[in-house]
Amino acid sequence: MGGLPEGWAWARLGDVAQWGSGGTPKAKASDYYGGTIPWAVIGDMDDGVLRETAQTITDAGLAASSAKWIPEGAILIAMYGSIGKLAIAGIPMTSNQAIAHAVPFRDVLDAKYLFWYLRSQRHRLVSSGKGGAQQNISQGVLKHWPIPLPPLAEQHRIVEILEEQLSRLDMAERVIQVNRARIRTLAARVANFAAARAVPASLPTAPLPREADAIDRDLPRIPANWSWERLGDIAEVVGGVTKDKKKQLDPDLTEVPYLRVANVQRGWLDLSHVATIRVPENKAEDLRLETGDVLMNEGGDRDKLGRGWVWRGEVKDAIHQNHVFRARVHGEILLSELLAYHANSSARWFEANGKQTTNLASISLKKIRNLPIPVPPAGEQPEILQQISEQLDGLARAGAAVEVGLKRAATLRSALLRKALTGNLVPQDPADEPATTLLARSAAERDAAKPARRAKPSREGTRASTPRKTAVSRRRAAVQAITDVTAPPAPAPTSFPAASVQQELFDQ
Repeated sequence: MGGLPEGWAWARLGDVAQWGSGGTPKAKASDYYGGTIPWAVIGDMDDGVLRETAQTITDAGLAASSAKWIPEGAILIAMYGSIGKLAIAGIPMTSNQAIAHAVPFRDVLDAKYLFWYLRSQRHRLVSSGKGGAQQNISQGVLKHWPIPLPPLAEQHRIVEILEEQLSRLDMAERVIQVNRARIRTLAARVANFAAARAVPASLPTAPLPREADAIDRDLPRIPANWSWERLGDIAEVVGGVTKDKKKQLDPDLTEVPYLRVANVQRGWLDLSHVATIRVPENKAEDLRLETGDVLMNEGGDRDKLGRGWVWRGEVKDAIHQNHVFRARVHGEILLSELLAYHANSSARWFEANGKQTTNLASISLKKIRNLPIPVPPAGEQPEILQQISEQLDGLARAGAAVEVGLKRAATLRSALLRKALTGNLVPQDPADEPATTLLARSAAERDAAKPARRAKPSREGTRASTPRKTAVSRRRAAVQAITDVTAPPAPAPTSFPAASVQQELFDQ
């Protein structure tokens, strides 16, 4: 029980709030949905105030399920999948069974103090999850979860200062996020070298590429001494190997490394894990990658189409799977890096020419051979590539600084929460009513409010004489129950700057 400031006490969440969960009306009953009753699911929650839900139910749906009304101001917490995700009910609402809700006892617990405490416990709650594909926790876990409870007046002070500091941190973090988005936008513009060097309508421009079975929209006006070509005209484009499970057991086949969609990222290759595959020797020879080959994804999510980078011989004898195309430029028509930059900048073209099924996007080998390619004069290409590399290097350094800032913001947020929840954010006031007194009185009052149970008759036909507890005995029992709560040692206080959190964030 040590480690808490004077006047604080350990309690369990079930001792300081009324807990419940929701339910789901029968999905096929159309008259249960589309009513006027807000019905929350985990997707509606974003660690803020929830004032509107994506779905609603009817009075009939409410009556036919275990969903129940949640009062405004209650704390919602996800128990399935996104364990620990939070919301504050901004209006009266209902929820499905994946969400638990807590209505704090106002004479003991500030609702926002509970919210921030649960936010600080998210990682621990996640680690308590059970189950396979979708881990979950139960209301029982939540009710038995320990909470360090300050005096109620101190809770109010903690929430006030905590939210003031967090709002400043949020503002600083938003500035960093804006800069991160700007850096990514600039990097995309730099890589799109054809658009960056487009000429105005008043100047001559290179002719459009030859007609082909492709949707070409809004191609940039490249200089007149450049040319538009189709990928298949300037490079050998081939698909990769399809994995055959039966052949993987044949020891006579050649085992070689092969690149999958996950290995081929936009502007880089992720070679942290390269799988192997057994193929006939002639297939391994035909598909063996060479330095300078450009790899482009053929399938996967829609945003993966065409993304890729240049192979530099990083893994000996590697080949590629059927969802990855290899483009090998003929001679010295175009630098491989410029081809890769252009492909990565052609998301709209791939979206227009690809196919989308329910779970997969793809583009055919025939289509990708028709990708329009801007080809600058050979003498200009090295200078263009150098300019792109220098600008991207500068943006990468700026991006790294942004990521450091975001990590520091997360560290400061954790430090601030830890400071608040260990009694080191605001001073203690000896005049505040201790938490143990609050808990004991609250428990006694709730116990007294319960209807008296009728004693069951004994076997001899006489009623058992069970004397009613006095207020004093109830108070003693409540205090003893509080004292019996065990909890992990409070985390050590983390030093936190007295100056504005924004200044702390940007000074590093």
